[in-house]
Amino acid sequence: MRIKQYFSLLLIFGCLTGIAQNTELFEEATTAYNDGKYENAIEHYLQILANGEHSSALYYNLGNCYYKTNQIAPSIYYYEKALLLSPGDKEIKNNLVYARQMTIDAIEPLPDSGLTRIYNNVIGQFTFDQWAYGAVGFIILFVLCYLAYFFLRLSSQKRIAFISSMTSLIVAFVCVGFAFIQKNNYNANQPAIVFANECLVKSEPNNRSSEVFLLHEGTKVKVLDGLEDYKKIELADGKVGWVHQDEIRLLKDF
Repeated sequence: MRIKQYFSLLLIFGCLTGIAQNTELFEEATTAYNDGKYENAIEHYLQILANGEHSSALYYNLGNCYYKTNQIAPSIYYYEKALLLSPGDKEIKNNLVYARQMTIDAIEPLPDSGLTRIYNNVIGQFTFDQWAYGAVGFIILFVLCYLAYFFLRLSSQKRIAFISSMTSLIVAFVCVGFAFIQKNNYNANQPAIVFANECLVKSEPNNRSSEVFLLHEGTKVKVLDGLEDYKKIELADGKVGWVHQDEIRLLKDF
C-alpha cells in the first residue's frame, strides 16, 4: 500500500516538475522571440516538444519563428500541424497563406462543387474531438431541458422546454455524425510537407524509374501508399508519383 502511495506521489511530482519546466521554457522562448532571437526561441520550443507536450499554440509559435528566419518548409509544416489541432483558427490560416507565398510550386487544386465546398467549410471548423465534445454538451442540455419540461407548470414554459430539448437532441446527433465523418477523414488523409530543396518525383518506387515532375520545399502533398523507402504521393491537382521518404515529413506524427 505504501509503495503504491509513494509511486503515485512520484508520478504527481514528476508531472508537476515537467509542467513547470515546460512553462519556463515557453516563457523563455516567448521572450527570445520578442527580442528577435528566433533561433533561440526555436530551441526552447523544440525542447518542449521533446518533453512530450504539443499544442496548437506551440506549433503556431514554431511556425512564426521559422517564418521569421525564412525557413519555408518548417514554417509551413508547423502552421499545418497547428491547423490540424485548431482547424477554425483564422490567425493560423492567415499566417499559413503568407508562408505558402514563399513556395515555388504553383499547384491549382481540383475544383470542388459549391455544395461540397460549403460542406467542407462547415464540418472543417472543428476537429472530431471538438464535435464529440459538442455532442456531449448538447446531450446534457437535452436532459436538463427534458427535466424542466416535467417540473415546469406553465404550458408556455413547458412548450419552450420541450422544443429546446428536442432541438438539443437533434443537434447532438448532427455533432456525432460530423465527429464520425471527421474521424474517418482524418484517418484516411495522410498529409505531408516536402522538406527537400528539390524533390524528384518518380514514376515508380526506385532510383531507376523516370522523373514525372519536380517539387520544391514547402509543398503540401498527400501520402497514398508506401513501399520500402518510398512514398506514393498525390498533389492537390491530382498528379501522382513516388518520392523518397526522407524528402517529406508527415504532419500527423503526434
